[in-house]
Amino acid sequence: MREGKLPNFSALYNSSQVFTSMADVSDPDYLEPWIQWYSIHTGLPYDEHKVFYLTDGPKADHPDIWRRLSGLGKSVMNCSSMNARALAGADVFYLPDPWCSNEPAWPGEVEVFKTVMAKLVQESTRGVALGIGEWLPFLTFLLRHGLAADTVRAILAQLGSERLSQSDLKWRRVALADRLQFDLFRHYYRKLHPDFATFFINSTAHLQHAYWRHMDPDAFPLKPDESEIESYGDAVLFGYRSMDALIRRFCAMAEPDTTIILCSALSQQPFLKREVSGGQHFYRLRDMPRFLQMLDIAPQLVEPVMTHQYRLRFADRDTAERTLSVLGRVKLGDERLFGARLSGTDIHLGCQIFDRRDGDGGEITGMPGRNDTLYFFDLLYAIDAVKSARHHPEGVLWVHTGEHAVHTSPVSILDIAPTIYDLMGVRDALGDDAVRGVNLVPRFRSTGLPERRYVA
Repeated sequence: MREGKLPNFSALYNSSQVFTSMADVSDPDYLEPWIQWYSIHTGLPYDEHKVFYLTDGPKADHPDIWRRLSGLGKSVMNCSSMNARALAGADVFYLPDPWCSNEPAWPGEVEVFKTVMAKLVQESTRGVALGIGEWLPFLTFLLRHGLAADTVRAILAQLGSERLSQSDLKWRRVALADRLQFDLFRHYYRKLHPDFATFFINSTAHLQHAYWRHMDPDAFPLKPDESEIESYGDAVLFGYRSMDALIRRFCAMAEPDTTIILCSALSQQPFLKREVSGGQHFYRLRDMPRFLQMLDIAPQLVEPVMTHQYRLRFADRDTAERTLSVLGRVKLGDERLFGARLSGTDIHLGCQIFDRRDGDGGEITGMPGRNDTLYFFDLLYAIDAVKSARHHPEGVLWVHTGEHAVHTSPVSILDIAPTIYDLMGVRDALGDDAVRGVNLVPRFRSTGLPERRYVA
């Protein structure tokens, strides 16, 4: 912002109450966005809600901010907020995040958008080919639900640049997904005129995880080469500039009685673990159905999660425990190939080999009923980027009031829900038992406000 590269961020910052939020837990194992966002949505700390995994949120039954407001007669929108339960009904819009895609979108016509975008995101590490039977309904839906001309131009420009450039530019596609989601959001926002709406994207966080070392190579012992810096050195800035353009669109759409709240839940910092051994690499199964068939594993449901991880859902715990035992016998040398953790009747699964593998990757043992040799790269493929960033407990919290003030004392992410309830004039109706945090409104307003609409 100081360099003038993010003018819309700067304008929002200079007209907002600026807070630094802190995660509700300090243990790095719990500094995951799907945990912290669930805490924000419910106003409950992790120690109380215990939602640890992505896709656990929709299965939990804690009242969240949309349900509380809807219960008071407010119209609400949830556009892809992370790890949130489905909503339905009059004056409601719900699009699940791409990893909770088993949740039904509302209204039902949004299912086609949800399904295609989830498939593109979940298989983004190797690309995915959609058939005409998927593309045609998707494009038809977009044309009827807010697709903007400048989004079409951006898509054509991206595809053209990929063909003409000698550098890898496919990573920029994440911004196109954000633009499509915004067009959808704007269409339904104008249709519903909601009292409360949320819009969540994860693209810049993804770019930080993958390309922080290219932005700031001096922070890392393992340096990218010049060609990588040329390709990815501006990736993080590109992400922020793309979000800057979205902020301009949100501000243009907001009416005078609308307050915009910018919230990041967490931030990021350099990830330096395993640098001396070549950095942390990720590997993902090439063909999950084939892998399960090879091990004679038959879960009720398979859910792709972040990066290299999956969630397997079983009908009963005995079956899940037997599966855990089978997975534990699959090894690369002396190491277990997969990290697998049992949670109720579910197994969370991911390759736990993180060092760089060359050639065939080494022989895999412990696969039942196989007489031929199976190699690492027969089963898995490498995700291109080496991990470069990890989560930091501090986050951005800007409340647009038209006046600028920087509040130096950190606040808890649990303070966000009661602040929104107060700004919307419903705090008394909900009562103190609805939240655990502190209302921040008295820090910047001496009198109450009339009921307003909010975009978070």
